[in-house]
Formats: sequence, C-alpha cells, structure tokens
Amino acid sequence: MLKALLHQLRSKSWLPDLLLIALAWLAAFWLRFNFELPSEEWQRALRTLPLALLCMAVGLLSLRVPRQSWRYVSLGDLRRLTLGVGLGGLLTVALVMGLRVEGFPRSVFVIGGVLSLLALAGARAGWRTLTEREARIRPGAPRRPLLIAGSLQEADQALRRLKGMSDWAVLGIVSPHAQDSGRTVQDVRVLGTLAQLGELAASRRVDTVLVASQPGAPLRREVLMRWSGSGMTLLTLPSADELLRPDHVREAEGAGLRRLRLEDLLSRPPVELDSSGLAELFSGHSVLVTGAGGSIGAELCRQAARLGAAELVCIDISEIAIYQLEQELRAAHPNLRCLFYTANVREVERLHAIARAHRPHVMLHAAAYKHVPLMEQHNEIEALRTNVLGTLHAARVAAAVGAARFVLISTDKAVNPTSVMGASKRLAEQVVQAVAAQASGTRYVSVRFGNVLGSSGSVVPRFAEQVARGGPVTVTHPDIVRYFMTIPEAVQLVLQAGLMGTSGQIFVLDMGEPVRIVELARMMILLSGKTEDEVPIAFTGLRPGEKLFEELLADDETTEPTPHPKLRVARVAPAGAGILAAVEGWLADAGPAPTAEMVRAWLRERVVEYRR
Repeated sequence: MLKALLHQLRSKSWLPDLLLIALAWLAAFWLRFNFELPSEEWQRALRTLPLALLCMAVGLLSLRVPRQSWRYVSLGDLRRLTLGVGLGGLLTVALVMGLRVEGFPRSVFVIGGVLSLLALAGARAGWRTLTEREARIRPGAPRRPLLIAGSLQEADQALRRLKGMSDWAVLGIVSPHAQDSGRTVQDVRVLGTLAQLGELAASRRVDTVLVASQPGAPLRREVLMRWSGSGMTLLTLPSADELLRPDHVREAEGAGLRRLRLEDLLSRPPVELDSSGLAELFSGHSVLVTGAGGSIGAELCRQAARLGAAELVCIDISEIAIYQLEQELRAAHPNLRCLFYTANVREVERLHAIARAHRPHVMLHAAAYKHVPLMEQHNEIEALRTNVLGTLHAARVAAAVGAARFVLISTDKAVNPTSVMGASKRLAEQVVQAVAAQASGTRYVSVRFGNVLGSSGSVVPRFAEQVARGGPVTVTHPDIVRYFMTIPEAVQLVLQAGLMGTSGQIFVLDMGEPVRIVELARMMILLSGKTEDEVPIAFTGLRPGEKLFEELLADDETTEPTPHPKLRVARVAPAGAGILAAVEGWLADAGPAPTAEMVRAWLRERVVEYRR
C-alpha cells in the first residue's frame, strides 16, 4: 500500500485532489469559528493538515479514486469517491484523536469531510461539463440533426453512446408513452409521442431517426412499418457483438450508427448463457467443426474462438467457403491456432485422420445438405449419404478420439417430416442416439431449430436480391409461416445445449413466434425504402416437400422443460435396434443411382413419422 501511495504521489494526477483537500481542511476551521480564525486555531489547522492529507490520500487510494478520468466521470465514480472520502475521514478522526491533539474542534472532522467531498466531486463534474461543452461548440463539419425514438431509459442510454460522436445534433426525443411529453433527458426534451414522429420530423427538418429500443421490440417494427418509404433514414446503435466482429463496417450515416436491418425487427433479447460453464468446456481445448464454411458452422467457429478455444479445426467440402472463413478468423484471432481442411464427412478415413491428429475436446457437426426442394428431386441419395452417413462417421470419430462432447445441428424439418431432407435429418438424430448408446465416454446431443436469418441459400438473401432487381419478390404461398432466429442467438443456444445436455437427448430451441413469409417480404421491401407498388410480391405455389407450417414440438405434451428457458428436450422414441448396420448396409447396396421411390420407401421403413 505504501509503495502504491508513493507512486501515486509522484503522479501529477494527485496534485488537484491534494490541493482541494487542503483548502477544504482549512475552510472547515474557518467555518467552524464563524469566519474569524484565531491564531492558535490557525496554527492547529496547519499542524494537522499533513495528517488530514495523508489519511485522505490513503482512503482515496484504497478505492482507486486517483485512477478516475475527470473527463469521463460517472455516477459510479462519484459513489466510489464518496466512499474514499468517508474512509479518509474516519482515518483522520482515528489519527488525530489517537495523537491527542489538544483543543482540537471535533466538528471540523464533519465539516472538512463534507467540504472535501463537495470540492472533489464538484471539480470532476465541472471539468466534464466544460469538456463536453467544448466538444459541442468545436468548429468542424456541420452536425446532422437527429431525433431519438424510444422510452426515457432507452433515450438516456442512446444519448450516452452518442456523446463521443461529433456527427450528430440530437434535437429531441419521441417516446411511445404520452405521459413523457415535455420531460427532459440529459437536457434533451421529449417532443411528443411516436404517433407524432412524422410531423415532428417535418417541422424541425429532420430526416434521420435513431430507433433506440431493444432488438425485437414492438417499437422498432412500428417505426419501420409506418415510416419506411417516407424519406426518413432509420438508424440504430450496433450491438456489442457486432462491434467485436472484424467485418463490422461503420456506415455512411455516421460513425457508430447503422441502418435498421431485418434482424433488428425479428430478433429477441440477448440469450442468457452459462458463461463460466461454456468457458470451462471450450477454453484451452481443441474444437472441431464440420460444415465450418456454412452460415451456422462459421458462427460456431466464431463463438468457440471467443470462448477461448486453444485450437480450432475447421472442415468443409467447399474450397471458397473454407478460404473465406480462414481470412476472417486469421484477421479476428491472429493468435488462435486455426486449421482449415477441405474434406468430406462422407469419407470416414479422412475425417478420422484429421480428428486423430488434433484430438478435439468438442465436435460440432454442422455439415449437411439442407435445401428441401433440391434434395427432393434428383438428389435424394445425396441427402442420405451426407446427412445420415456423414453424421454416423462424425459421431463414431468423436468416440474414437475421445471427444467429451458431440453436438449435431438438426432442424425443425425433422419433426413429422414431409421431405427427404427432413427425413434424413430425423434419421441422423436416430443415428446419433444409437452411437450414444454404444459410446459412454462421449456425450452426444442433437439440437433442432428453424430458419436463421441470412443463412446461405435461405429466403432472406433471395428476397434481398429480388428487391434489388426491382421485383417481383416470390413467395410460395400467402399463408406459409416459418420460425426465424438470428444466427448468433441460434448458435449460442446450440452451445448451451451441448453444455447442459445428457447423452442421447434432442433439444428444441424456443424460436419465438412464427413469422408469415409474406410479411417478411413486405418488411424487406420497406427496409429498402421502396413500396409494394414499386416492388410487387408474386405467389408461386408450394414446392415439393414444403410445408405450410413447420413444427418444433415445443409444447408440454411433446417436450420437457430444462433449467434454461429457451431450451426444451424432445420426447422421442429411442433409435431402433440395428439402425447403424441398416444404414451402412442399405447405402452400400443402393449403388450410385437408386431410384427416388427406392429411397423414399426405405426412409418410410426407418422413419415412421415420414409422410410425403
């Protein structure tokens, strides 16, 4: 403590505080004696001043007050300052009384402590006020006018983040609550309600609105549906997760802000994770991801890297996908040992050789064919060989190399499947259960979820391309609905399920409320700043194997709750006896070109829920 105190005393950061404390101590004597300080009291004040400075210095140092930046002082800093002054005051009382200073006026302790706190806190608050005012009036590029849409709490958080951005001049707040009108937040007035946003923006000549509400909040959707296409630019603040990404680009609207996107409207509050448990599972270990170049696989790699994996083994059959992943991970995590393989999970010897070389602690199996119509015609056998046989290979390799966890990425289309792809994923789940029954050293779990926003080949990128071309945006059916989740949220829940699951379990994610695809198309048209008159919507009819409604089995009759509110365990029949031999034997005998009916007939025997 003494060494740290001497170090801080040599720093110039102490000088203003020590000066203010000394003035407060002398002023306390002056006030105590009604502004007329007798000479003997003056001598007593000077004699005890070093004691007060020493005790206050120790108290402030104990609470790390000297490390505070005056320019960015916060309420938390002021609370710490108060505790430091209180501790210093108590030490001063103990030292002065212990030394038995004759005739010392005890009320000076209280007055001196109060004056010290006021002086130190006032100096910090004043300095921050001056620096913020200087930043506001600093000459430079003209600042763009901005309105904030959100509750008082959301507006307060947005204003705090905007303080360091010189691009914007906040002219007012628009609240969803009428009772907030006329109130102020950080000297910014609430001008009116959300319903008045259009006229308020027009009267103040503002064409930019910062939507400060949380992702998935109704306010975001309301602002989009009512004012997209009106000429206003709708912005939001990027999340911390986005800021950490290497590909995060600050858009032309201004540093630190970006345009409102589709995932902002459909996503939900952040997932609560067992951070310590996940860190223990991944930190310092080797992690192998199959299908690493895909949307889900790449996010699995990102999350594993952030959780402290010591080695990341990335496998994908696509050369371009694995190359793009390599460029991203090497830029984002230059110190992480990453290995990139262009390999096929259908080749068990190659997969085994890779895993044997790295001995992964966790295997995340995302490699699969997932497009329903493509697998429904001409490619049925390919779906089985990759989704079923590839999963069997990966699961057996996990046991052979002693992996602690194996996680299969499954799909809601495996529930009562009507397509070859869905039936193949249901069969893959059964294969994992069968391997789990044989391999006690590895914990196997499967995780089902629905569509993820922006995954390769999904509806969102296709709609974006169609909107950019001027339409039409093609929707198969006006009543078709799907569950949607952002890729990071889905992957976080996959990892959580892998951590908490017991071997052989199949987890179902809480996907929220289903979304009508036609509404999704309308939102994407509005987000582009166009209307349905400019970009029409056309209905093309359901494709082979496609359902109107996907099932997740997320109710109490078919699933069981878990400690995590967004994860449930599916109640499914155990895998049938001899399933592994049946899978290997039939696929070996089927040859290179079995007929579609042969494939479907065999699937109906093995997946009793499958109905075309």
